[in-house]
Amino acid sequence: MTSEQMEIWHNPRCSKSRAAKQALDDAGISYTERRYLEDAPSAAELRTMLDRLGLEPWDITRTGEDVAKELGIAGWPRTTEDRERWIEALAQHPKLIQRPIVANSSGAVVARDEQSLRSML
Repeated sequence: MTSEQMEIWHNPRCSKSRAAKQALDDAGISYTERRYLEDAPSAAELRTMLDRLGLEPWDITRTGEDVAKELGIAGWPRTTEDRERWIEALAQHPKLIQRPIVANSSGAVVARDEQSLRSML
């Protein structure tokens, strides 16, 4: 157990997100829950989280979502020049953000599997 504050970007309708939240609860870890579909992160918050994750916006984009298909996002270039376009899309359509994201002051992970989550505990 850590005394450091954790944060989880959570979607209660997602089984992987619920499992990560349950694992944090089971470990007795204090955390802040952000229901990011209701409280969408700004572009600035996304930039910060991407830095903590060490990932690019296309790495955390759910390209199979209907809105992604409508935007044609799967065909967007994945270059430094296009990074802001991706970030703005995630800010405007938070459903596109991969979940759950678990973060602390040391970094962050997309905790879609137990091993990723364990790296934060």
